[in-house]
Amino acid sequence: MSRVPGWLGRLGHGLTEMGERLDERRAEAEREETAQGSEEPPPAPEDDSAPVVIERPDPAQVVPWGMRVAAEAGWRLLVLAGTVWVLMRVISAVQLVVLAFVAALLITALLQPTVSWLRKYGVPRGLATALTAILGFVVMGLIGWFVTWQVMENIDNVSDQVQDGIDELRDWLLNSPFHVTDKQINDISQNLQDAIGANTDQITSAGLEGVTVVVEALTGILLAAFSTLFLLYDGKRIWEWTLKLVPAAARPGVAGAGPRAWRTLTAYVRGTVIVALIDAIFIGLGIYFLGVPMAVPLAVFIFLFAFIPLVGAVVSGALAVVVALVTQGVFTAVMSLVVVLAVQQIEGHILQPFILGRAVRVHPLAVVLSVAAGGMVAGIGGAVVAVPLVAVTNTVVGYLRLYSREQALKQAPRPRGATAVDAAVVEPASPSQDPPPAS
Repeated sequence: MSRVPGWLGRLGHGLTEMGERLDERRAEAEREETAQGSEEPPPAPEDDSAPVVIERPDPAQVVPWGMRVAAEAGWRLLVLAGTVWVLMRVISAVQLVVLAFVAALLITALLQPTVSWLRKYGVPRGLATALTAILGFVVMGLIGWFVTWQVMENIDNVSDQVQDGIDELRDWLLNSPFHVTDKQINDISQNLQDAIGANTDQITSAGLEGVTVVVEALTGILLAAFSTLFLLYDGKRIWEWTLKLVPAAARPGVAGAGPRAWRTLTAYVRGTVIVALIDAIFIGLGIYFLGVPMAVPLAVFIFLFAFIPLVGAVVSGALAVVVALVTQGVFTAVMSLVVVLAVQQIEGHILQPFILGRAVRVHPLAVVLSVAAGGMVAGIGGAVVAVPLVAVTNTVVGYLRLYSREQALKQAPRPRGATAVDAAVVEPASPSQDPPPAS
């Protein structure tokens, strides 16, 4: 009887442990059910009768980045092209006024140092302007009168020499190894006469158009003369008034670019005049000693055509060679060609780099393209002003780039300590530190 309570105690203890394990398992199962109940329920089966909605991405996000950049640049280029087209249409409508004003700017750039020199010695501005303008216009008028007088004086002699040259050329062709016959030469002459007779109306209309061109040229000369007077006398105030038309945010940069553009234009005009004068003197002396008629008028033409870069030198040199060929023969023409090429080579490789310097240095490709574009847009006048326009634009763009970089450095947070010294060393020189232009 004494062992029964011990057995019962062990049995009760085992049942107790079993109950505890069951409770633990039950609690664990409840925790798992609770965790599964917190998850999202599975999606309900699709109803075939309900419409299917497909979400589409934003179109702007689907377009590749490169294409988006190209499209942004494309419409801006279209706006710029439209603006340039409208501007060109406006300029072509008032082409005479624009060319006259540009010619006045070039003449002012040439004469303005004389006004400054007279002002330095106490001459009043009005008197200095009047003296400079009168002297400049008188010199240009005398040059034109001298050229006309020389041509009129030598035209008869040149006509006889041209006829003799044509006869010599005819004899040379008849005796040349090309087997040219007298009948072929007569046929060519007859064809030329027939062509002239058939185009009499066109020649007459061209003559009438020539009269219109002369009237327009006189009008342009008067406009250029009046514009030159006002630019010489009141150029500074005109520039200050022009600055008021520029937005206030861009005004400081434009105000700094203006004097530098004017210095570039002045350097270009001075250098071109000096180079053209040297070309005219040496080529004129060369063809004069070779016995070519009208050497002085040809030298003046060489001087004037030198203001058209590249093309002017070729045309004026070819004119001198042709005159030498038809008046003095092949040997004189060859020697004239040697003189022209020698002087032009010295000009291109020595005079222009030394006289013009780095202020107006423009790449030869830019010169060719600008002269061609200027000639297509506005004829000879456009070819003359194309290169100085490109040179001035190059100067303005370079200055504005430096100016914007300087402003960005000023607005950037200044470093402290040792890095401040390094930043001061690498900071570029301010473009505003250039010396102001001479008044």
